[in-house]
Formats: sequence, C-alpha cells, structure tokens
Amino acid sequence: MTARLIDGKAAAATLRARVAGVVHRFLAATSRAPGLAVVLVGEDPASSVYVRAKGKATIEAGMQSFEHKLPADTSEADLLALVDQLNADPAVDGILVQLPLPAQIDANKVITRIDPDKDVDGFHPTNAGRLAIGLPGFVACTPLGCLKLLRAELGDLSGKSAVVIGRSNIVGKPMALLLLGDSATVTVAHSRTKDLASVVRQADIVVAAVGRPEMVKGDWLKPGAIVIDVGINRVDGPEPGKTRLVGDVEFASAAQVAGAITPVPGGVGPMTIACLIRNTLVSAARREGFVLENDL
Repeated sequence: MTARLIDGKAAAATLRARVAGVVHRFLAATSRAPGLAVVLVGEDPASSVYVRAKGKATIEAGMQSFEHKLPADTSEADLLALVDQLNADPAVDGILVQLPLPAQIDANKVITRIDPDKDVDGFHPTNAGRLAIGLPGFVACTPLGCLKLLRAELGDLSGKSAVVIGRSNIVGKPMALLLLGDSATVTVAHSRTKDLASVVRQADIVVAAVGRPEMVKGDWLKPGAIVIDVGINRVDGPEPGKTRLVGDVEFASAAQVAGAITPVPGGVGPMTIACLIRNTLVSAARREGFVLENDL
C-alpha cells in the first residue's frame, strides 16, 4: 500500500478532548453543562447503535445527554409535540432526531420544526441557506468532519481540484459548499455523470458519498489524490452468513494510487460524532454569550 491512512478515530479523539476542555470552562462560567437531546423512533438496529455512541460521546465530553426513545408507531403529531417541548427547554442546546423515521412520519416536517439555533445536525433549511450564502450556522456533521480531515491532511485547500461524488442534502451538497468556502474548485458528480471515472481522475481531492459499495476503483484516481470515503455499506463477507463493512471506494486498489485515504470503518464515522459534540458546544456558547477563543 502506498497511501497514508487518514486516522479518523485519532482525529475524532483529539477534537472530542478539545471540546471537553472547553466544556469544563463553560460549566465554570455558566453553572450548567451543554445539553444534547437525541430522539429515536422505533428500533432500527443501525440507528440504535448510532444513538448509543452519540450518548456515550456526549457524557464523556462532560455534557448532558437527554435520550427520548419512542415506539415505532408514534404519530407525527406526538413527535412534533416533543420537538416543540425540546425547542422550549433551556437545558437543551442541541436537538437531533435520528433518521430514518417510520413511514407515517414526514421527516421534512420534523426537521423544519426544530429550532434552527438548536439544529446541531445542520439539516434545517435555514442552516442549509446560511451555509450556501456564507453566514454562520450549523453544518451537517459528516461533511464538517470530512473538511476537518482534509484540512489536517492538506492544510490550505485553496486552488485544489475537488470532486464530490453524491448530491444528497446530508453530505454531497453541503460538502461541495464547504470546499467552495475553502476556495477549492469543486465538481459535484453522481451516478448519472457521464464518464464518471474520467471526471474523478482530474481531482486532487475525492469525496465519495454515493452509497454504492466499492464503486470508485483505484484506476479512477489521480496519483497522489486525497480520498475521503463517506460510504458505509454492509456486503456479504468471505464466509457464508457473515457480512463486512465497505465504503464507496474499493480500498485495496485505491490505496495503491491515492496519496492518503480514509478507511471504512474508522475514517469519517468517528468524526461525524465528534462534530455533533462540537456543534452542541457551539450552540450552548452562542445561547449563553460564552466566547469560544479558537475555532473548534
């Protein structure tokens, strides 16, 4: 393997430790800890794992964790009423409603009901608009984590050619805007892009977030490119009945060409949770008028 491994676990641990240090000072100054409310509707196994990890990270950072687990048949009206209650709760600085939601609930209605200033997931249309025009707001945690990994790897992104594969509201679109904000030259590609491989081959930075297992091959890459693999796909393993996790990039072939690459798991995932904790602290600081001395 020629590519350097971008260690998302180590980067996330560093960010979480920095946040915990600031939380300690915040608590001393305000006599309260920042609070994150996480709402889980139903028993989706992957969502349950994420919620446990988020709760653990919140508590480890010295914050308050408020978990609300609702049955799968919860009505949309009841969930919206809970969001209203959390919006009004002064102990809650961040609200995260875990997606996906059951079929009877319109996720867009729920997301837009969250107070934009408590929307630490960065999904509210107000925060999406703030990002688009360069105003302060909350940025979705996965693309924010990707940006932090890229800055740590490359320093200045100005003038770099970047291709984002994927155009979702959660990753692809905000990722492109963040890269533009750092003065990269950005192309947004997707599953219908003509000759996708040749588009990707022009890029100094490749962010793969298309949701297709191992779609991006090593021979698609420019030698020395920095590859951030957002994908997390469960596929059949070598043993019958066993599965394994892979990204949207074929790791073995990409690692022979890339300059640096994130593994799956252990790359982007830990940074997503660390950025959620970071966003919750930022929300609490804004609400209390507490000055953050440096950019987290």
